Amino acid sequence: MAGDSSEDAAVLEALFDNSSQGLFVLDDDLRVLRYTRSGREVRGLPEEEVVGHHVEEFAPGMQPETVRVLAEEAVATGRPVRNRLIRGRSPVDENRVLALEVSLFPLCGARRGAAAVVAVVEDVTARQADADRLSVLSAVHATVGSTLDARDTAEELVRALVPDFADAAAVDLLDHEAGGPDKGGGSRADTPLRRVAFAPGRTDGSRAEGDSRPFPFPTPHTQALNDLRARLVPVSSGTAWPANSPDGFAPMVDAGVHSLMVAPLVSQDRALGLLTLYRCRAAPFEEADLDVARQVAVTVAAHLDNARRYHRERAAAAALHRRLQPHALPELSAVETEYVYLPEGAGGGWFDVIPLSGTRVALVVGDVAGHGVEAAATMGQLRVALRTLTLQDLETEELLTYLDEVAAHLAATSASAPDEQVATCAVSVYDPVTRRCTLVRAGHPAPVVMEPDGTPLALQVPEGPPLGEGGGRVFTPAVTELAPGSLLAHCTSGLFGEPDRSGDQDEEAALHRLEQVLAATGRPLRELCDEAVHRMAPVRGQDAVLLLARTKALQPERLAVWTLPADASVVGTARRLAERQLAAWELGEAAFTTELIISELVTNAIRHGKGPIRLRLIHDRGRLLTEVTDASSASPHLRHARDSDEGGRGLYIVMRLSFRWGVRHSRQDKTIWSEQRLDEGAAVDPSVLLDGFDLDEIPAL
Repeated sequence: MAGDSSEDAAVLEALFDNSSQGLFVLDDDLRVLRYTRSGREVRGLPEEEVVGHHVEEFAPGMQPETVRVLAEEAVATGRPVRNRLIRGRSPVDENRVLALEVSLFPLCGARRGAAAVVAVVEDVTARQADADRLSVLSAVHATVGSTLDARDTAEELVRALVPDFADAAAVDLLDHEAGGPDKGGGSRADTPLRRVAFAPGRTDGSRAEGDSRPFPFPTPHTQALNDLRARLVPVSSGTAWPANSPDGFAPMVDAGVHSLMVAPLVSQDRALGLLTLYRCRAAPFEEADLDVARQVAVTVAAHLDNARRYHRERAAAAALHRRLQPHALPELSAVETEYVYLPEGAGGGWFDVIPLSGTRVALVVGDVAGHGVEAAATMGQLRVALRTLTLQDLETEELLTYLDEVAAHLAATSASAPDEQVATCAVSVYDPVTRRCTLVRAGHPAPVVMEPDGTPLALQVPEGPPLGEGGGRVFTPAVTELAPGSLLAHCTSGLFGEPDRSGDQDEEAALHRLEQVLAATGRPLRELCDEAVHRMAPVRGQDAVLLLARTKALQPERLAVWTLPADASVVGTARRLAERQLAAWELGEAAFTTELIISELVTNAIRHGKGPIRLRLIHDRGRLLTEVTDASSASPHLRHARDSDEGGRGLYIVMRLSFRWGVRHSRQDKTIWSEQRLDEGAAVDPSVLLDGFDLDEIPAL
């Protein structure tokens, strides 16, 4: 038996001497009875400082309270406690941080003061460091880049790195708008960098968030910018480069930073900025940490470049969008107009106020599907197409039918899915002479109409299909008569605020809120526009357009109308009636030109149209409008007569004497109209235009 005991002791001795793991035998008071002297975590400590002592006495930096709790748990339950990770400063070298995996095994039937627990300790510092680095990379990939905002991306990055990987982190981006290399400058080190994120807190003391200035030269930051290589930089009292800017780097030194890494943020060989990581903890950065910093920098640089590209495209789209919108609304006799335009999403919302013949006006609001440059370009094409169509004096519902064909052509030639809607649109045409308003819409929110006393006008505008399918679809208009001082409001759905949980917007409720804002019809339109934005709370990131129009009626003294029979003898009568009216308006200098125009238009109506004939003159804002209406739907055609032709010059004369002219059709008749400018220097000298014509062809004056 004695031999067996000595043999067991030898085995036990060999176990403790040769074990690659740390073995500690603890008594019931958790004092060390025996341990592996070769264990890395206690190597070099005198035996008398370990044996007979608690863990907290010889290893105060190794979470002794955690070890005690685990040991007490093992003793109390009689079950092993396995593979628990603890971290702390090495009892041998306080500048070294260890990661230890501890398992504790209780010894059954232990007497008081005898061995009670065996602790098996394995140094997993290197393995755990690799796992921690992988965890950091995983956290960066999982949390960074959730938005297309550079500042948010930088904030996500520093939160992912601090405190697990670094004690502090900063992201500084090259301020190209201030004149960086992309603007033709020299060294990147001369470029101001703007602090966009820092953790923990808002600043490291050297520069606050939002500050934009170059880093002092030479420093690791400027070196990293110049050669685009990451650096691991130890910091000590003897380090030279902080002296290049004592005030700037003093907060870093005072905070106890002893190790930092500077990694350039590079995308497609283009420097975007710097990532700087600081450590004050015991363990300095290692070369393996520098590899992590490089990978993190590559990842975040890609996200930052995406954000930069997105905002650059968005800015270009917004600039194009603004360029394609009306720069100034025209002053008209028909309506007083005002608008608010919020290009938040750089999408395709647009509006227009288009003067039409006969002092009429078209009010237009539309919304193109999508965002970005393509949506802005589509919006511009539709706006130009609609303006071109209005020059043809089409009926209001015909405008949208033809615009639908244009949208279908754009959809067929674009990269988007051909079955997607291209746009929505609403058009209202108001005539201040008859005070009649025609409203039509294509998949767009209905206009809001308020009477002068603030009462909403119950007007149902049939909703036509969105634009983009083509095929000659029909759009049904609504027609109403508006009193002077009525309000017309057109808007896009972006004005309606946040959708509900299902993603839908309650258009009816939103329009009701808009009616409440517009009930004060007498307020200035600018104030109403602003109040609508405040009350409606449009969604950030979406375009919003609101176009307001207050209706007017043309003053009766500015209008003269005569109905004439379709007889050649009335041409002279028409000229005399016009001459007297022009004299009453004190426009005698325009009489000769106007009489020539009237002669040609009335003669044309008598020869090629049907009676009765209506002659109308309108004196409006420095211009004179002449209109001749007959019951025929046949359109006249402008001819360029040859020298040998006896006729065919009538409309050519009208064209040359007019600033503008055209033909307007309705279901019952057609109107040929002419517009003359009465501004000084704008009047046409008829003697010059008629040079070479045989005046005998013109009916006698």
